[in-house]
Amino acid sequence: MQFIDLAAQYQYLKTKIDKRIQTVLDHGHYIMGPEVQELEEELAKYVGVKHVITCANGTDALTLAMMVLNIKEGDVVFCPTFTFFATAEVIAFEGATPVFVDSDEATFNICPIDLEKRIQATIAEGKLTPKAIIAVDLFGLPANYPEIKKIADKYGLKLVEDAAQGFGGSINGQKAGSFGDIATTSFFPAKPLGCYGDGGAVFTNNDEYAELLKSYRVHGKGTDKYDNVRIGVNSRLDTIQAAILLEKLAEFPTELINRNKAAANYEQTLALKYKTPQVPEGYVSSWAQYTLVDEYRDIAMAKYKAQGIPTVIYYATCMHQQSAFKYLGYQLGDYPVAERLAKQVFSLPMHGYLDLEI
Repeated sequence: MQFIDLAAQYQYLKTKIDKRIQTVLDHGHYIMGPEVQELEEELAKYVGVKHVITCANGTDALTLAMMVLNIKEGDVVFCPTFTFFATAEVIAFEGATPVFVDSDEATFNICPIDLEKRIQATIAEGKLTPKAIIAVDLFGLPANYPEIKKIADKYGLKLVEDAAQGFGGSINGQKAGSFGDIATTSFFPAKPLGCYGDGGAVFTNNDEYAELLKSYRVHGKGTDKYDNVRIGVNSRLDTIQAAILLEKLAEFPTELINRNKAAANYEQTLALKYKTPQVPEGYVSSWAQYTLVDEYRDIAMAKYKAQGIPTVIYYATCMHQQSAFKYLGYQLGDYPVAERLAKQVFSLPMHGYLDLEI
C-alpha cells in the first residue's frame, strides 16, 4: 500500500498527461510556454481570484509574497509554530522576525485567540513592527479566516494564506487560495494538486501585487526583459509541469470527492479508537493528510505497520523548537497545544484513488 499513490493517479491519467507532455516536446517552449499561461487562467477560475502567478515551488511562492509585502528587518510576521519549516523560513530569509502562534486543538490550525495575544505582546514590547500574518491550511483544512481577517484588520496587518496543503478546501463556498491579501500554494508531488517535480503559485486580487509578482519571479524585469527595474529571483514554472497540472486540475474535483469519501470512511471506522480530525460547519477539507491524535502514537503506528499500512508523522518538531530558531529564546511549554500535537499526531494514507477500510 502507498501512503500517496501517485502511480495509480498517473495510470488513470496516462493518455492525457502523455499527450500534454508530447505537445510541449513538439513546440519546444520549455520555459514560460503557452501551457503556463493556460494553467494560470484555469487556476484563477477554479479558485475565484483575478490573478495567478506561477513560480518554481511553494517556498518561492511564500518568498515572493514576502517581497511584494516589503517584509524586512525590524518587521514581525506571525505564523503557526505547528507547520512545515518553509512557513517560518521565508520570514527569516527576508531578515524579519517570525513570532510563532499556538494551535487550535480541534483543527490543528493557527489559534486566533493566541494570535491576538501574541500581536498585543509584540506591540506592548515595542521593539519590532508587526507587519503580516501567515496562516496555514494545515492537512487540507482552511484556517479560521473569518476570525483571522478580523484580527488582521484590527491591527492593520497584511494576511497571507499558505494554501499548499489546503488547495481544494473551502469555507462557505469560498475556495482556499482566495483568502487574505495574497495566497500561495505548492505543486510538490505529495500535495493535493501536485506535479511531477517542483512548482508553486501565488494568488491575489490586487492588480499592483500581480504586476510586482510577475516582475520579481523573473529577476525583477521591467517591460523590457533586459531592463531589470528591481532585484528579483529566478522562479519560473517549467512548461512540462504546467502541462501535467492542467490535466490533473481537470480531474481534481473528482479526486476531491474521493478524498472526502475516504475521510468519511476513516471517521466512521476510527472515531471510537482515536481522536479524529474534525471539519467545522461550512468548511470543506481537501484532506492533504488524514491525521489522528493518539497519546500512544508509537504503539498505534506499529500496529498499522504490522498490517502493511504506512503512516507518517507531520510534524514532530514545532518551529519554536527548531535549531535554526533557538536565537528567538522560546522555551518548552510556550506553546502547549502545538507541543502536545507534535508528540501525538500521525497520518494515514490519503489520496484520490484510495480504496481502503481500516
